[in-house]
Amino acid sequence: MAIVTLRYWAAARDAAGQAEEQVRGRTLAEALAAGLASAGARDSAGRLELVLRRCSLLIDGEPVGIRPHDSVILADGAIVEVLPPFAGG
Repeated sequence: MAIVTLRYWAAARDAAGQAEEQVRGRTLAEALAAGLASAGARDSAGRLELVLRRCSLLIDGEPVGIRPHDSVILADGAIVEVLPPFAGG
């Protein structure tokens, strides 16, 4: 199982209650579930879950796109950027 870093930006950071954390997960789905569990310990899992539904995700700078999260295998040391929609342009 890989140890990966979840980096939360903007509204995702606010919902998670932290800018980043290290979690364990073989897949992106497992890593995000670990992040939600961690947020649950801080009583912010519901807010984070709502934000995650709208976020774009990058793994080591590469977009995940529409791939199912349970099909995305993570390498040890990967960095997952959690990017909510941004206003402006």
